[in-house]
Amino acid sequence: MSIKPRILVTAAAGHTGSATVSQLLARRFPVRAFVRRKDARATALEQAGAEIFVGDMFDYRDLRDSMVGIQRAYHCPPFSPNVLHNTMLFAVAAEAAKLEVVALMSQWNPHATHPSIISRGHWIANQIYRWMPSVDVIHVNPGLFAFTYLLGLPAIAHFGMFMAPFGDGLNAPPSNEDIARVAAGVLMDPAAHIGRSYRPTGPKLISPRDIAGTLGKVLGRKVTYKDVPFKTFSKAAITQGLPLSDLAHFRYYAEELRSGAFALGGPTDHVLEVSGQAPENFESIARRYIQDPSLIHPALKVGSKLEAIAFLFKMLATMPADLGAWERERGYPLLSDAVLAQDSPEWRATAEHQHLNLLAGAKTVAPALETTA
Repeated sequence: MSIKPRILVTAAAGHTGSATVSQLLARRFPVRAFVRRKDARATALEQAGAEIFVGDMFDYRDLRDSMVGIQRAYHCPPFSPNVLHNTMLFAVAAEAAKLEVVALMSQWNPHATHPSIISRGHWIANQIYRWMPSVDVIHVNPGLFAFTYLLGLPAIAHFGMFMAPFGDGLNAPPSNEDIARVAAGVLMDPAAHIGRSYRPTGPKLISPRDIAGTLGKVLGRKVTYKDVPFKTFSKAAITQGLPLSDLAHFRYYAEELRSGAFALGGPTDHVLEVSGQAPENFESIARRYIQDPSLIHPALKVGSKLEAIAFLFKMLATMPADLGAWERERGYPLLSDAVLAQDSPEWRATAEHQHLNLLAGAKTVAPALETTA
């Protein structure tokens, strides 16, 4: 009987990491789950059968030690301005450990001149991972996740108001679990997937008004979508505890959603192609996540209507942040002439074909499957 390869999953307590661990364990693959701390989520993974490794993904020693005895890995980098630092450390450790293959979580919108240093960091990492001499790479590059539409759940549930700065932007939002089906699927049997990129999506493009209608159906009440300025949205996000580092980059993604970047090339059939299972629609995702808000965010609670009202007053008193100044103060490498994804001809040329934006000549065993910029 053949021995199945041991697979490392980073950010294993996160949105896609925990689902990937569960799916690999269900197929009897030995899994090492890399987590930041031994909390309830890590304990649940351990009880399911995963080996827990507690470490710091920015410490090369921990990355090196986590790969001892590992053959394959799903790496989900942190959503952080230091994403390039982390992905390069992981690549060095993967080469030193002589891993067979890494499934690398990226984004749908990275290109060389994106205003977000997180997205530019992903673009740089995507190129360099293709240059690794020993380790093969498979990219998983979803767009805006389904859970992001539910971060304002208390206001949706208590006031029937879905407020977001998304305009009428279309997207085919994937569930955490469908993204995990792609990550787990390519690692269980990687041969046909080496050198390819996959963009998991939901089954169809939907608008924020469609989202509101679906949420109304799930909650049994009328839900209305209100397109709000990003400044208003940021006040609510700051009050909710969202870090400014997240908001600084999300403002670009919100504008890309408004302008059609997440509709370009969508939806894809990649979830079905890799896993053999059709992607979930937004209604089924919303029903499950509303029943268990921890799937949206570990700290999210719907609470009482009185708590929601108190939150509203606190939000109104919150000052919006100058996110541009916040970035400049930290010495980020900001571009004076950066362009969003939909305004980049190089990005559009690849996105229209559902491909990741990669430089010509990137290493792949299946060059006909990828169009490079």
